[in-house]
Order: sequence, then structure tokens, then C-alpha cells
Amino acid sequence: MSKKFDKQNYKNAVKDYQPKPNLFKNCLKAFVVGGLICVFGQLLMDFYMNVFDFSKKDAANPTASTLILISSILTGLGIYDRLGQFAGAGSAVPITGFANAITSAALEHKSEGLVLGVGSNMFKLAGSVIVFGTVSAYIVGIIRFLFTQ
Repeated sequence: MSKKFDKQNYKNAVKDYQPKPNLFKNCLKAFVVGGLICVFGQLLMDFYMNVFDFSKKDAANPTASTLILISSILTGLGIYDRLGQFAGAGSAVPITGFANAITSAALEHKSEGLVLGVGSNMFKLAGSVIVFGTVSAYIVGIIRFLFTQ
């Protein structure tokens, strides 16, 4: 027997025992949790606009910072990870998911020290997102500059 045939037989045998995910239920949970996170963000923004008399543009920064802080604290307490297991992509899409990724990596490597552990490993997962966003913004800025002159 060839290895390919053995692999195929194994895949077929395992397929029968794998649980079938309920796609509708998973999508619904992701939609609801992601939506609730966004609603909470909107409530925070309204809070900053009404209490501190910020404009919509000025309220965006403290809103994002507050969401990042809350997400990081919940990640440190292990609560956000349970939310992620329940909601799937619904907890990963908003800015809170990005903060969770960075905080989780930092907590995972804290035993290696602040610089070599936390500092160097914190952006392993999120680093590619930051680089892609920065480079994309630079390219779009150049294109906009060239075509608006």
C-alpha cells in the first residue's frame, strides 16, 4: 500500500467520527457577540461625546483606548478567552480581538522576561497586521496624493 492510500483511508475513517459543526448556530453566536461588542463601543463613544462634550472625531480615540484596555484586562483574567471560545470570529473581528491577540502573546511569554519575553513576542501575531496596515496606508496615501494634485 502506498502512503497516499493510507492517508486517504485515515481521512475517511476519521471523518465519520468528527463532530459536525452547526454553521447557523456558530454564525449567529459570532454575529450577536460581535454586534454586542460594537454596541458597547458605540455606547462608550456616546458617553465620551455627551459627558466630556467631545466631537464624534475626538471621541473615537478614547473609545478605542477604552475598548483595548477592557479587552486586555478581560484577557488577563481569562474571561475574553472563554468569550472567544463561545463566539468564535465574533470576538476576534473588532478592535478587542486585536488587543486580545497582543495581550495573550505577552502573557504567554512573560516568564522569559520583559524584553526578550514580552517585548519580543508580543507582536508576533499582531506584527503582520500592523505592518500590512502601515504599508497599505502609505501606498494609498501616495496614490491619493498623486491623483489629487
